[in-house]
Amino acid sequence: MIRALFATGTMLAFVSVVHAAGDPAAGKAKAAACAACHGANGQGVAPNPALAGKNADQMLQALQDYKSGKRNNAVMKAMTASLSDQDMANLAAYYASLK
Repeated sequence: MIRALFATGTMLAFVSVVHAAGDPAAGKAKAAACAACHGANGQGVAPNPALAGKNADQMLQALQDYKSGKRNNAVMKAMTASLSDQDMANLAAYYASLK
């Protein structure tokens, strides 16, 4: 029983490290490339969606899905191609921090 609890606790600690929050300041620095379609403050430029205030985890998943091709959008695939996992986490944190 103790081993099971220890293993579960260790696993949860690992998962929390893997899904560590991004750095909004670093995300802001990367966001310049996003502004043409999503606005300088993430407010959206029609027909592109607003990003400000969106859930960071959902935004991160969307960015990962665009990069992998799971979500099909040629522009977003190209925009995410050079982003690292940390870059995407930072961007998600930045946009989530905006109101």
